[in-house]
Amino acid sequence: MTTAFEARDAIVPQPSAGDLVAGYRAGPAAALFAGPTGTLLAEGVRQAVPDPADVARVLREASGRDPHGAAGRPARPLVVGAIPFAPDRPAELFVPAAVRWAPPAADDPLLQLPPPAAAAPAWRQQPQPAPVLYRAAVAEAVRLMGRDPELRKVVLARTLQLTSPGGADLRAMLHRLIHRDPHGYTFAVPAGGAATLVGASPELLVSRRGRAVVSNPLAGSAARSADPAEDAARGAALLESPKDRAEHAFVVDAVRRSLAPFCAELHVPEGPELIRTAAMWHLSTTVTGTLADPAVSALDLALALHPTPAVCGTPTSAARELIGGLEPFDRGLYTGVVGWGDAAGDGEWVVTLRCAEVEGDRLRLFAGAGVVADSRPDDELAETAAKFRTFLHAVGLEEGK
Repeated sequence: MTTAFEARDAIVPQPSAGDLVAGYRAGPAAALFAGPTGTLLAEGVRQAVPDPADVARVLREASGRDPHGAAGRPARPLVVGAIPFAPDRPAELFVPAAVRWAPPAADDPLLQLPPPAAAAPAWRQQPQPAPVLYRAAVAEAVRLMGRDPELRKVVLARTLQLTSPGGADLRAMLHRLIHRDPHGYTFAVPAGGAATLVGASPELLVSRRGRAVVSNPLAGSAARSADPAEDAARGAALLESPKDRAEHAFVVDAVRRSLAPFCAELHVPEGPELIRTAAMWHLSTTVTGTLADPAVSALDLALALHPTPAVCGTPTSAARELIGGLEPFDRGLYTGVVGWGDAAGDGEWVVTLRCAEVEGDRLRLFAGAGVVADSRPDDELAETAAKFRTFLHAVGLEEGK
């Protein structure tokens, strides 16, 4: 596979992924995105793009102004950042003044070395909603599904706020996140004001390279175990679980229906396979296709797919309405889309999962679980707690509330 690194024009002496992580400075004019095809560090804001519908026009205009690229500036301008869960909220997208590319983080031996142990300051933890209220929300969603057969799934999330004087070292957190899941998608992007969204998503929403399209929906999850035998048993049970396979099928069917109008060819495997991160087992299906119209960009495809049932539910409108009634907080960029796209239409957009909003001495972690008709509140609470572990590990904690 041609990597994003290999496909880009060389613009500076080639750094390593570790160099880009070390060079990242959090702020409203910087973004880092590290995935299996390459690592990107964007700095400076040429233009903010709060409406994703304006991206194609803005990139065309930027290409016309600077067709050959200036020092440190890509010959093909790109946009980087995040799109929120709610369709009526502005995006945090921008055209950077300078971009540096490196090979994938998984190829950097320095990032594969164990990072320094995280300092463990006295983090104060505050869940929202409280666990008892989250269980009640899951039970209410199940009750409503029993009354409305059209409502087949809803994803309910909760947050965990961590507060400590001095906050966290973002670059050290990025190193730990990459080391823990080197083949995932690690990112740090502006989140509005002084906030930064930092995360390590396992889920590729869509990528486009020329006319080749790939989407990798995940749905159906189980927590890993430190005991190898128990860990293997949990993975096998997930793969055979009727409840989780049905939840996964909702998502894959939605991806197929969303991509089919854009593709001359589309391949959807008959069943899921099992993949793992450091914290979770997931059911995974890799959908591949060939674009019918090469003018359709990666961002166009991402917007057609977003939100999938993996982060919202099905049907989308009813699930979104229920989320608004049962979740006592604003998701913001969580369960939105994060990544990059260039003026040629290529790009890589992932689902904004396993993330935290960082501002000053506060981190707000997010985690959700897919609720279907036979869901049990205790199980969904345990799934969200397991998903918190990715980020708790990055700040020196292993358990959350």
